[in-house]
Amino acid sequence: MKTTYIKSAMAAFAIVATVSFTSCSKDDDTETPMPAAKNIVQVAQSDNQFSTLVAAIEKAGLASTLSGSGPFTVFAPTNAAFDQLFSQLGVSGLSDLSAETLKPILLNHVLAGSVKSTAITTGYFATANTYGPNQESVNVYINKSTGVTVDGSIVTTADVMASNGVIHVIDKVILPSTIVGHAINNADFSILVQAVVKAGLADVLKGNGPFTVFAPTNAAFNTLFSQLGVSGISDLSADVLKPILLNHVLAGAVKSTAITTGYFATANSNGPNSSAVKVYIQKSSGVTVDGSNVIAADIIGSNGIIHVIDKVILPASVVSHAINNPNFSILVQAVVKAGLVDALNGSGPFTVFAPTNDAFNALFATLGVSGIDALTAEQLTPILLYHVVSGNVTASQVSTGNVPTLNSGSSISIVADGSGVKLNNSSNVIATDVQGSNGVIHAIDAVILP
Repeated sequence: MKTTYIKSAMAAFAIVATVSFTSCSKDDDTETPMPAAKNIVQVAQSDNQFSTLVAAIEKAGLASTLSGSGPFTVFAPTNAAFDQLFSQLGVSGLSDLSAETLKPILLNHVLAGSVKSTAITTGYFATANTYGPNQESVNVYINKSTGVTVDGSIVTTADVMASNGVIHVIDKVILPSTIVGHAINNADFSILVQAVVKAGLADVLKGNGPFTVFAPTNAAFNTLFSQLGVSGISDLSADVLKPILLNHVLAGAVKSTAITTGYFATANSNGPNSSAVKVYIQKSSGVTVDGSNVIAADIIGSNGIIHVIDKVILPASVVSHAINNPNFSILVQAVVKAGLVDALNGSGPFTVFAPTNDAFNALFATLGVSGIDALTAEQLTPILLYHVVSGNVTASQVSTGNVPTLNSGSSISIVADGSGVKLNNSSNVIATDVQGSNGVIHAIDAVILP
């Protein structure tokens, strides 16, 4: 059929050419100019179904921009789509919306480049709307399966070509997505959305922010359900879900390029004394958050940034914080060998002065042993308990004096002055306030012996 079409087209071209040439006089050396192709704005102006879109473009002062060289890909809402928006917003029409309101909405429909329907792929794409946090370009989620949707809006007609790009007609105005909107638009976050709604956090996460959200996929939630021995979200109460979800939220909009290794406070203020529980972020060849891997980064919303992760981040206890940080790996081995994991995973609260690996290696050298394997559980238990104090004592609350430990009431001597904090006049606090769900850790540079 394709060959027949090409042959027919060539025959038609030959006939037209013959007519053209025979109808021209020999002395006529001028050609009738072809009409100039219309740009995106002109195409919209020539189609009555886009009259509201054209009026909005003109009111927002974007006509000259979209008439420029581009190229652009424009998802163009029809008049019916705009009428639906006006009803949703409770306004009578464009007259009730300012240019400042319209501009980011309209730019949210524009992508750089001329992308025809055959080249469209599923994923997140930056729009011309730079009204995101830190003037970042807000993304839209395009899903290409049986058809094409853009943040839930359906492409009803594709590939309306213009001189400076391509138009795809859509049935709904695409408002800039919040981080909640992004989760709703992507089916891979459907369980996360259910959890957010059940925990009553939708309005909070639709707020101004900005937020950085580490978003677990459906697969991540299913792994959690298996771990907890439950069938799904229906088996978890709002009170259980809320601190877990807030444990994935940081203040501020932090792109992957700005992420650094360290401890960061979450929006989960369910720690002792309503303190904000922290997560440990490690950036090396990739990014992990309390051991969960970031598998997709920098999904920009109107009020924050999403990074996709492969595991739900449960609020870390003091033991979990030690497990998540490789600088405490010897401490973890010691706690496991001494059989203290369950005790330190308890409700507490505890204040733990945590020796680093370097601190333990210095101890091994002093004792003349090769490592943890050379020490028995009976030897390790009093040493480890000597580093634990009852209560959640933050750095600002530490004061000079003798403080009882969990080692049979043995006390440590604390000196807190302008130069820092020293324990037993031998060990220095080198990092403070690693807040967990059941206590706080302060890192120290030497193991303190009873």
